[in-house]
Amino acid sequence: MGKGGGCVPSKKQKPPVATGNTSAAAPSAPREIPVTSEETVDVDVVSDSTVVVEQQPSDQTLKVFIVFYSMYGHVESLAKRMKKGVDGIDGVEAVLYRVAETLPQEVLDKMHAPPKDESIPILTAAELEKADGLLFGFPTRYGAMAAQMKAFFDSTGQLWQEQKLTGKPAGFFVSTGTQGGGQETTAWTAITQLAHHGMLFVPIGYTFGAGMFSMDEVKGGSPYGAGVYAGDGSREASETELSLAEHQGKYMASIVKRMFTS
Repeated sequence: MGKGGGCVPSKKQKPPVATGNTSAAAPSAPREIPVTSEETVDVDVVSDSTVVVEQQPSDQTLKVFIVFYSMYGHVESLAKRMKKGVDGIDGVEAVLYRVAETLPQEVLDKMHAPPKDESIPILTAAELEKADGLLFGFPTRYGAMAAQMKAFFDSTGQLWQEQKLTGKPAGFFVSTGTQGGGQETTAWTAITQLAHHGMLFVPIGYTFGAGMFSMDEVKGGSPYGAGVYAGDGSREASETELSLAEHQGKYMASIVKRMFTS
């Protein structure tokens, strides 16, 4: 090759130095990844996308909050039986809570709604953060949750803004007046509340076994969660419906325990 036209640079020639924004620039040093304490388990996402992990003491009892609204007592009966299922798992405890009533007492009287169980406290939105798992129960209103429960979810804006409920497992149980009244759609339409909080929906599927396939009686419940048919209000939950609620409580408690001990 002639002088000045070759492809091999002179040994005396200095290599070119990249300037400005060019693809030939040397790669920057890898970012250092912070190492958290080895005593950590729970995950919390903060604003700079760093994952902070906090320890869950091994001897601490895990809490499943059973939060419900019940006008005539049908959902409440499922909630109380569900607590038995949760409490049946070692190391996990259920706590019953009501959400606040939004109807005035004179309206409730005209609807012949019985008095609320005052021994069950009313939950505030801020307290949800303390739960390790959640089970929400409510009657249906045209295939969706009752307004009282929706009002409660509407009050969780601060928790949503701070992402305090992200990653928490949650499930639903419902009450409907008729067999086609929303045993599935009531839970299905409620999933949006969990999605916006980044919570984990835990359906029961068909884990109840034969009790979900038998056709010898009218019974509530679906793969989405336990359920009861209220009829005109006079029908009470059957033993099969209550057993499914107990199973759901046990199932959720097992999920919560597995999340914190695995």
